[in-house]
Amino acid sequence: MAFSHRFDPTVLREYDVRGIVGKTLSAADAYAVGRGFGSAVAAKGGKKVAAGWDGRLSSPELSAKLVQGLADCGLEVVKVGVGPTPMLYFAVRDLGLDGGVMVTGSHNPPDYNGFKMMLGKASFWGGDIQALGKACAEGKVAQGAGRAGETSVMDAYVARLLRDYPRDGKKLNVVWDAGNGAMGEAMARVCAKLPGTHTLLNETIDGRFPVHHPDPTVPKNLVQLIDAVAAKKADLGIAFDGDGDRIGVVDGKGRILWGDQLVAVLASEILARLPGSTIIADVKASQVLFDEIARMGGKPLMWKTGHSIIKTKMAETGAPLAGEMSGHIFFADGWYGFDDAMYAALRLLAILAKTPDSLADLRDRLPAVINTPELRFPCSETRKREVVEEVRARLAAAGANVDPVDGVRVNGPDGWWLLRASNTQDVLVARCESTTEAGLGRLKAALEAQLKLSGLALPDDASAGH
Repeated sequence: MAFSHRFDPTVLREYDVRGIVGKTLSAADAYAVGRGFGSAVAAKGGKKVAAGWDGRLSSPELSAKLVQGLADCGLEVVKVGVGPTPMLYFAVRDLGLDGGVMVTGSHNPPDYNGFKMMLGKASFWGGDIQALGKACAEGKVAQGAGRAGETSVMDAYVARLLRDYPRDGKKLNVVWDAGNGAMGEAMARVCAKLPGTHTLLNETIDGRFPVHHPDPTVPKNLVQLIDAVAAKKADLGIAFDGDGDRIGVVDGKGRILWGDQLVAVLASEILARLPGSTIIADVKASQVLFDEIARMGGKPLMWKTGHSIIKTKMAETGAPLAGEMSGHIFFADGWYGFDDAMYAALRLLAILAKTPDSLADLRDRLPAVINTPELRFPCSETRKREVVEEVRARLAAAGANVDPVDGVRVNGPDGWWLLRASNTQDVLVARCESTTEAGLGRLKAALEAQLKLSGLALPDDASAGH
């Protein structure tokens, strides 16, 4: 029977396929993802792919249909079961497979779900995803009689995570919060083998997320962790997002370390061993991070936001470490170049085990700045990039100092402000950073003036952040 399928246009995103189950995403979509992605694998001569899924209530049905679609392309499907997205990435490499698909809603609400894909060892994103949608709509998909079987990689994944962890050094007191997300079982297994004292929160995988939402970039989702760190007098707390590829960290004083601060700490150990290395961070990161990398003897590289974009740039430049404000941390040094929040956590603990300083001490040594949180405000899909281009043109005409790597990042004596179009939502994203409150006010005023010229207003929540 001939196959063709049209996706809801909102689900084919820049980095993944994602939608609301029962509204914009269905079992038929899952089967179509299998046919479309399986065809891309087959076109490159691939024969064997992995499929994994998170703990969302819709994931078993979606993964079953996905696997059927992959098999109907003539592929052999290795079902690795429930676990974090990094475990799926690991399985593709460890088992020598030709690609993999993870069924996951990541950090989105419980009624969301989606698919993250890798073809060979590279991300499958952007144009690849649009081509998948086109192939399904036109019915130009591979046909065959494949098969599926189950292979557990959890033991191998946990062993690989722990393989290089130092057994000497100080014993740490750590609180961990899986947020009832897909990293729960792996987190429990890793912590059972680590030296020190480890308190686990929300380690049971539960797609309803009954305690709090699994997004560690939102401060209210870290309140339980911060309270537990205080109660246990712990050295630090670590949280994961829904599929375990993003990390959140709080120090022993209960203060959140944002993605750029975490990269600064992690880079110190790498640059001590590999001076001159390129360290990548996204355009939303603090200037403090780029200055710190240079001070420590590294080559800072500011790049576009987006985990697939960052991974691609890492492979191109040979950078051993990269990070985003969103909590995606990527190690190619000692790891595989993909974002694995548990591996990042272990690298952080290894640093702390070897130094007399606490994480709070390391954080306090970073230069203090004042900045807004990430400001997100609605702007239509068609208008959002037009606004950025209008602002860019006006700034160029005015002779402003602008870094155009991803939107506009405007540098001046007070600090910097950023305006960019989100790759995943109908929103514009803005941020400002200065060393003084007065400077921050001037930067926000400059941003606000540019937005007003394009018919938009600055959000009300443009208050000071970390």
